[in-house]
Amino acid sequence: MKRFTVCCFSNPIHKNKNHNPDKKLRNSMEISRNDNGEHAKQNNNNNVTPIIGSDRTNVIVNHDFSLGTHSWHPNCCEASIVTGDSGISHGVLGPSKCGSYVVVKNRKETWQGLEQDITSRVKPCCLYKVSATVAVSGPVQGLVEVMATLKLENQQSPTNYQFIAKTCVFKEKWVRLEGMFSLPSLPERVVFYLEGPSPGIDLLIQSVTIHLESDPERERQEGVTVEDENLVVNPNFEDGLNNWSGRSCKIVCHDSMADGKIVPLSGKAFAAATERTQNWNGIQQEITGKVERKRVYEATAVVRIYGNNVTSATVQATLWVQNPNQRDQYIGIANVQATDKEWIQCKGKFLLNGSASRVVIYIEGPPPGTDILLNSLTVKHAEKIPPSPRPAIENPAFGVNILTNSQLTDGTTNGWFPLGNCTLSVAEGSPRILPPMARDSLGPHEPLSGRYMLVTNRTQTWMGPAQMITDKLKLFLTYQISVWVKLGSGINSPQNVNVALGIDSQWVNGGQVEINDDKWHEIGGSFRVEKQPSKALVYIQGPSSGVDLMVAGLQIFPVDRLARIKHLRRQSDKIRRSDVILKFSGVDASKLSGATVKVRQTRNSFPVGTCISRSSIDNEDFVDFFLKNFNWAVFGNELKWYWTEPEQGKLNYQDADDMLNLCSSNNIETRGHCIFWEVQATVQQWIQNMNQNDLNTAVQNRLTGLLNRYKGKFKHYDVNNEMLHGSFYQDKLGKDIRVNMFKTAHQLDPSATLFVNDYHIEDGCDPKSCPEKYIEHILDLQEKGAPVGGIGIQGHIDSPVGPIVCSALDRLGILGLPIWFTELDVSSINEHIRGDDLEVMMWEAFGHPAVEGIMLWGFWELFMSRDNSHLVNAEGDVNEAGKRLLAVKKDWLSHANGHIDQNGAFAFRGYHGNYAVEVITSSSQKVLKTFVVEKGDSAQVITVDLQGL
Repeated sequence: MKRFTVCCFSNPIHKNKNHNPDKKLRNSMEISRNDNGEHAKQNNNNNVTPIIGSDRTNVIVNHDFSLGTHSWHPNCCEASIVTGDSGISHGVLGPSKCGSYVVVKNRKETWQGLEQDITSRVKPCCLYKVSATVAVSGPVQGLVEVMATLKLENQQSPTNYQFIAKTCVFKEKWVRLEGMFSLPSLPERVVFYLEGPSPGIDLLIQSVTIHLESDPERERQEGVTVEDENLVVNPNFEDGLNNWSGRSCKIVCHDSMADGKIVPLSGKAFAAATERTQNWNGIQQEITGKVERKRVYEATAVVRIYGNNVTSATVQATLWVQNPNQRDQYIGIANVQATDKEWIQCKGKFLLNGSASRVVIYIEGPPPGTDILLNSLTVKHAEKIPPSPRPAIENPAFGVNILTNSQLTDGTTNGWFPLGNCTLSVAEGSPRILPPMARDSLGPHEPLSGRYMLVTNRTQTWMGPAQMITDKLKLFLTYQISVWVKLGSGINSPQNVNVALGIDSQWVNGGQVEINDDKWHEIGGSFRVEKQPSKALVYIQGPSSGVDLMVAGLQIFPVDRLARIKHLRRQSDKIRRSDVILKFSGVDASKLSGATVKVRQTRNSFPVGTCISRSSIDNEDFVDFFLKNFNWAVFGNELKWYWTEPEQGKLNYQDADDMLNLCSSNNIETRGHCIFWEVQATVQQWIQNMNQNDLNTAVQNRLTGLLNRYKGKFKHYDVNNEMLHGSFYQDKLGKDIRVNMFKTAHQLDPSATLFVNDYHIEDGCDPKSCPEKYIEHILDLQEKGAPVGGIGIQGHIDSPVGPIVCSALDRLGILGLPIWFTELDVSSINEHIRGDDLEVMMWEAFGHPAVEGIMLWGFWELFMSRDNSHLVNAEGDVNEAGKRLLAVKKDWLSHANGHIDQNGAFAFRGYHGNYAVEVITSSSQKVLKTFVVEKGDSAQVITVDLQGL
């Protein structure tokens, strides 16, 4: 016989930001609705045993009212005691059954109730459990809510209220209200109180207890080890559904389902979240007080799905956090594609930056009507993984082509084979010079043979020439790809041609080009392999079936990063440094002759910024690294329209305000990202549902509201993000809307530079956003009157190769607009290689005259958009990639030592930016002055006044 237990939904937290957070979680009596819409009562908490007697561990004094109302105070209402021998009844369990209780009456507001000051009996960072036995009396209709709350008072700041728990009370029933709380810091006064029923309804309280559940400080002092402790109670459902609740749905405990076809992967039971009507419905557990801020935890859930004819769906583990100021935060921990066929592990890490008054972990995701099955859930402190050493690469053979018979000396029989049933042959007449990007990497090189492969009889787009390269690849080397390609006659639409790599079962993009003529075109790309493949091949594919393909001079060779950086250092010296002559005045020249001079650059003027988030600035370690190492900032999501107005008319600028205040108070310049986002998937549903007139009004309101609110505060704006990859607003409102967005933004805030911003501009991977397409797009906007002032290259790049990046910058540079890398990040499982990639990109930007700034798309682990891209580990350790960032920034600071000459001057060459100079005379007198080296090509003479020396 199957065993099952039913636990119905409470009313928990979810992603509707306009939902009252105080109504998001009920801890005790749980209510569901049956198929007829009636309330189904759960009897697990309705009939409770009174808590009476003295309890020295109880934070509450006189918890059972045996001393009358001693230590208790009615809050703007009245309270009286009913004893067992009074003969008074309030229509609930009679006094003969429950002993003394207090009646709170003459209530005029829902917040009026009974309170007790507990300031001296609670400690910060500890977890407390609250349990109260309550009832209601009077004109009760249906359910009545009773709530436990903390009032937190400080003289120098407004009073805060921290919600603890809520329960629904039936007339004529005592019920148990239970919840937990933790105080990150202790205010001057902490008051516990019970409130909630509508005015005119009496609140009856039989007993209240607050017990200490955990004290992290004491546990550390006692040497209690919690590294392997699971924060989840009853993680395998051995105790049924105790400590679990449904997230606005029903949960059921099973030992099997589907006629025994579904059984637990481990243990004897599993839970099912059923009757789900929203994606965010699921199963949850509160872990408040168990999670320490700035500490990394790993959550592992074993899940599958069932029902509704859905065989595969995304299941996600999410953390809901409520901060002491009632701000809600949702942290995506991990997601996995689950099926109805087998159990699968959903595993990920999370970290709390700031203090939390409530923390709940839950499983969500599949479409409504699909059950989520959970076999187990663990949350433990994440083990620190030591960094991998720098890979040892023997004989990298930089610049040597790894392909066999690239020049087709042996025809197509040696090394090459057709992928599919196409035909390969050799012909003459291809270019004899290397493609430009390869030429920049390889330098002087012997001419190509002039022979090319002609690919005919192509019946599928993927058909073309191929070669196995499994044994020729070295792990962690960055390879550049270079080839000439051409299409046969008769094409009537643009065709993509792609150099692809098949690395085991993975497709890797080695570069693409769009062709619409009969000319030879260069494809330039790059790739890197970081795990040993069992099979690797390269092939050329892409044009429509029936289109002949010509391929000439295909090369794949490792690139020499250090040689490229050496070249970029020379370039940077030309464009980022100036000759400087310091002329000292204000003191007799004889006193200065021979004096020692120490020049130290304190800040390079080249902007290096980063993406930040509202939650990350609650972490003082994050803020410290941010302020020390960056001079610009961009907000990851908090300025985007879907964040500031998730529902029509309900605006949220508080997060952006908080972040802007941090930046402005520390002289950090900011970019506004973004006013609009052209990709439809990023547009709120309420906007997508609008007709043309309403949408046009909403767009104008967005511009007016945002630009007027922050006028003069953001130096840049990305006006309409990713226009090369999306067209939502253009499709809905016509081609002129993009130009009008720029014009209106400029009218509202003339001081801001207005940018276009897009991705895959610099890496040769995407024909939609190649430099030529970007140039055409920008010129079209400008010709129609759009005041485009800057070019944003996002820079989400893999295995960057300098000449490919530089080629894109050269082509875009002809427009004469400032270029910024706006969202730069690089990714590698090895921190040293990640640092190599970052170093390449920073020097490519710094060494190009058209580039005027770099913005990283974050630096802190678990707060990056890409895996293996962080520079600082989640608990604050700077990794090898982060050390490389700091080393490059240090390289961009100039220093000089010497002596003042007979003319009272000192000459040096230095990067543009801020400096300090210390002058020490022969009599050991010292003076420290500051100066600025401005941008410019010619020598700069700077007067330093030493008066008073």
